[in-house]
Amino acid sequence: MRRYCFMLRVRPERLAEYRTRHAAVWPEMLYALRDAGWHDYSLFLHPDGLLIGYVRATDLAAAQAAMAATEVNARWQAEMAPFFTELDGRHPDEGFVLLDEIFHLDEQLAATPDA
Repeated sequence: MRRYCFMLRVRPERLAEYRTRHAAVWPEMLYALRDAGWHDYSLFLHPDGLLIGYVRATDLAAAQAAMAATEVNARWQAEMAPFFTELDGRHPDEGFVLLDEIFHLDEQLAATPDA
């Protein structure tokens, strides 16, 4: 399973509400993410609005497509879109800026002769 990391930017004036919304995500959204193949999904929020997401998936594009096919995701994305900057009309889950993984401790340890 591959690891993915992405970033988005939350509007500074909406940070408190964004945190509140994610403290109690709708159960049907949680189940949809799980069923679509999202694993170990976490969000990290910096006080300036930088949002970093981490998820493991067999295929992120397939996991995103599976979510896009759900009614709950359409509702969630519509409610979350106003929290973000720089989406240019896309839903937040379409506006991810994927980051390249350049280091992973466990992989490098596994490749060392004394591991």
